[in-house]
Amino acid sequence: MFVHLHVHSPFSFQDGASRIPDLVGKAAELGMDAMAITDHNNLSATVRFIKAAKRFGIKPIIGCELTMEDASHLTVLCRDNRGYRNLCAILTEAHLGNERKEPKVSLDTLRKYPEGLIVLTGCRRGLIPSLILRRNFDQARRVIETFEDIWGKESVVVELSETALPGSSGLNKALSELAKSRGLRAVATNNVHYVSKEDFPIHDILTCIRTLTRLEDVHPERRLNAENYLKSQDEMYREFGEYREAVSMTSEIAGECGSPLELGESTFPAFDFPREYGSAREFLRHLVSEGAISRYGRITEKIRSRLDHELYVIEKLGYEDYFLVVWDLVRFAQNAGIRHAGRGSAADSAVAFCLGITDVDPIAQNLLFERFMSLERGEKPDIDVDFDARRRDEVSAYVYKKYGHNHVAAVATYNTFQGRSAIRDVGKVMGYSPEEVDSIAKRLPYMRSIPVSQAFSMLPEFKGLAIPEKKVKALLQAAERIVDLPRFLSTHLGGLVISRNPVNWLSPIERSAKGVTIVQFDKDDVEDLGLVKIDLLSLRTLGAVEDSLGYLKEGALVDYDKIPLDDERTYARLRTGDTVGVFQLESPAQRALQSRLNADNIEDIVASVALIRPGPIKGDMVEPFIKRRQGLEPVTYLDPRLEPILKKTYGVILFQEQVIEIATTIAGFTPGEADGLRRVMTHMRSGEEMNKIGKLFIRKATERGVSEETAEAIFQCIKGYASYGFCEAHARAFGTTAYKTAYLIEHYPAEFFAAILNNEPMGFYPLSTVCVEARRHGVAVLGPSVNHSCKDVVVKDGQIRLPLKFINGMAKRDMETLVSERERAGPYTSFRDFDRRTRFDLPTVRALILCGAFDEFGVSRKRLLWALSDRSRDLAPEWQSESLVTEPDMVRTPPDGVDFSLAEKIRFEYEILGMGVSGHPMEVCRRGLDQKGFVRSDDVPRLKPGEFVKVGGIPVRPHRPPTRSGKTVVFLSLEDEKGLIDVTCFENVYERYGKYLFPGRLIPLGVWGEVQKRGNAYSITARTVFPLAYALH
Repeated sequence: MFVHLHVHSPFSFQDGASRIPDLVGKAAELGMDAMAITDHNNLSATVRFIKAAKRFGIKPIIGCELTMEDASHLTVLCRDNRGYRNLCAILTEAHLGNERKEPKVSLDTLRKYPEGLIVLTGCRRGLIPSLILRRNFDQARRVIETFEDIWGKESVVVELSETALPGSSGLNKALSELAKSRGLRAVATNNVHYVSKEDFPIHDILTCIRTLTRLEDVHPERRLNAENYLKSQDEMYREFGEYREAVSMTSEIAGECGSPLELGESTFPAFDFPREYGSAREFLRHLVSEGAISRYGRITEKIRSRLDHELYVIEKLGYEDYFLVVWDLVRFAQNAGIRHAGRGSAADSAVAFCLGITDVDPIAQNLLFERFMSLERGEKPDIDVDFDARRRDEVSAYVYKKYGHNHVAAVATYNTFQGRSAIRDVGKVMGYSPEEVDSIAKRLPYMRSIPVSQAFSMLPEFKGLAIPEKKVKALLQAAERIVDLPRFLSTHLGGLVISRNPVNWLSPIERSAKGVTIVQFDKDDVEDLGLVKIDLLSLRTLGAVEDSLGYLKEGALVDYDKIPLDDERTYARLRTGDTVGVFQLESPAQRALQSRLNADNIEDIVASVALIRPGPIKGDMVEPFIKRRQGLEPVTYLDPRLEPILKKTYGVILFQEQVIEIATTIAGFTPGEADGLRRVMTHMRSGEEMNKIGKLFIRKATERGVSEETAEAIFQCIKGYASYGFCEAHARAFGTTAYKTAYLIEHYPAEFFAAILNNEPMGFYPLSTVCVEARRHGVAVLGPSVNHSCKDVVVKDGQIRLPLKFINGMAKRDMETLVSERERAGPYTSFRDFDRRTRFDLPTVRALILCGAFDEFGVSRKRLLWALSDRSRDLAPEWQSESLVTEPDMVRTPPDGVDFSLAEKIRFEYEILGMGVSGHPMEVCRRGLDQKGFVRSDDVPRLKPGEFVKVGGIPVRPHRPPTRSGKTVVFLSLEDEKGLIDVTCFENVYERYGKYLFPGRLIPLGVWGEVQKRGNAYSITARTVFPLAYALH
């Protein structure tokens, strides 16, 4: 039986064109009982390969194709666990001992880790085959002798490969003779890069992407034919007719390779607890007891029972050390003054609450611990803690220091081709112009439900493209074939693994772009490997909170943790939908919800966080919740036993915990089974799987006395929730943060808007919108100033001063120089004084001029640019070619007092800052719009519902969320100089005007439509959408 021993998966990163299940499934279909995967310099495919092999019933052989110091290739297979560890060590040295992304293996490294490996001499790029092709037979023999010396004859195998390339016949003959002369075994391989011949064009495209070439270019990395596919045994026998024994020998080699990994065995380290406690279990119980007294004061039987139950589960599953490690990290952050907040399903745990990891009391809120952990599920717990984004690395450094660099590494992510990135890369390869590629890519929405290849026929924004239809379709079809294939490894936002043993016993280690060490597996695969992930997430909102409190230190002092949760002014603000800048509540859908919900307590905010999600929206839960909350509709329950579960959400299913409770109460599911139901539903499994679990629910419910009709109705309610639901514990953690940020904006708008700006990018809106909203609330936003701006945002006398870091292209060292020189010698007295003292390069000074940083000196920006052009004439020749004065009317010295027009100033400010400080773009054309009958955002609330009006502005975040009907509805906001106008475009409008709503570039839009009022919010339902320029001509 033939076995493929040299196969590349997509984790050869743009050198493998077929997905792992397709490769393994094809091998199984061909009757093969084993297969190896040998990707370039990594083992990232290992976990997925093992799981796929188990599913298809074949043996997985773990291997790798190494790149040697001389750039030759060497194929290595693992015999056993020792071999796997040694391969991990070899790859770790190759990555960490060389430039990033250029791993190279030395013979010295191979000599250090020889055990447990079988070495194949490699494809044509192997050292021995390449020497033979150059007819350097003696050197080839010396190399094979070196291999024998390192691994022994029993572990060195001569590889015959690829019969369809020039010179292959002579090469394989020489290799076969070499094997016989040395008494070595020979095997036949096909250096597989894809499943079938039909996949060759995709592999060729991927190769061009990897080599930065076009399809019309010649490159040595591009394959000459389509023969590197997963061939059958018969095909291999035909091709290697003279070497049938080499074909059969693959089965013998495969038989010598065992399964080096048992997935799921935990390697989490033991926590170093104080010696006066006998065990981690005892120390954890001590901490929980202390924390319970601190949190609750008096420990009731209910509290004691809950804590005992949770601790029993934690101890039974063996995760005492995990909880102690997370407690220790939170304690470090607390002592270091790093703002943090636990969230996610961990907030369902009273133990986590008592340890100070989370701030949600699950006992008071009756939250289910089983949503977080259960004996039946037996999974590793997943505790998420958010840290101030700017200081998260301090927490990470603490972990490395405490547990040792050999025992800690960051988790990787597999950066994959998505619709737009696939179009951009494939477009370049196919020779499309940058303008064509950009125009097509930007029109593709971030919607997984629409296949890339069908975008042209399904999406109206592709209508009117000035590119031939055939050309667009060819690009979309090719791009779709590579969607979801991995491009490269990157670093998980916050995941770290901590291991009892050196991490590189389970994964090779390499260095990320940030310089931290990372494993070669993502968050899902590390858990299957037995590595426990700690999530140290970064949340910019926490940085904004910290900054706002810092701005307040000179004035009012606010204890964030003691902000009252019943402040009427805050709820009044929320009821108006005035929530731009409020964490989780600022999207158009959330603002509309707030204006209708009439929130007056924290429970309403928690519900808000969960309501605007695909599940509740598609399940038609939003409208019943609002009506019942306002007393416009009676609260009813399909079964009386649902009342205790759904009472706090007015009979509407909002939370994952409620699904678990309903399954437990109505159908008698165990907590573990109920959570399994929740998982099937929230992961949008197949209709067949949903029907199967529905039948189980109905059967078990009827066995408990529920009528079939009622059981069916209850399941339909749960099913409506299926596409996405929210964990209540998570909603409570986020809901509290949402309320407190609303409180800060209401009471301290200058400080909090400044903090939002200082922590950009964050939230839903761009800088320009945040500034418009700040001004709408009476907060002046001042442009950059060489005498008043610092690197970060400054707040003084209730005014916001934009920072130097917003200036596009200004280096950090220049910001520091500007401020330090000002502190050293006093304020700058003129432009020439500034220029003399700093001598910044011309592009930086140009940017400072055009964003108004010298306006305080009373000299026009146009005149300063002329002065700068004088300086450029005195500089070295390389500067003289750089034209700083590009507009024709700048060439002559402008008369005193002559400056750029307002439109020109705003245009330059958007170029430099991403926003206007002299004014808003809509101010420039306001007179013309007034003459045409357009209405400003602050005038819309004065109109009567049902009136038809024209509005205009800069479109902000047009998007297409899921709807109950399944039809496409586009929501967007139009930003003008006074605020935002929310616009809804139903499907018929989207189909007619999609090319304007999603044009691939930013263009101001005009909308003619009907005024709507829902709750306290006004919006426009569009009938017509058009470029605003059309109305001004």
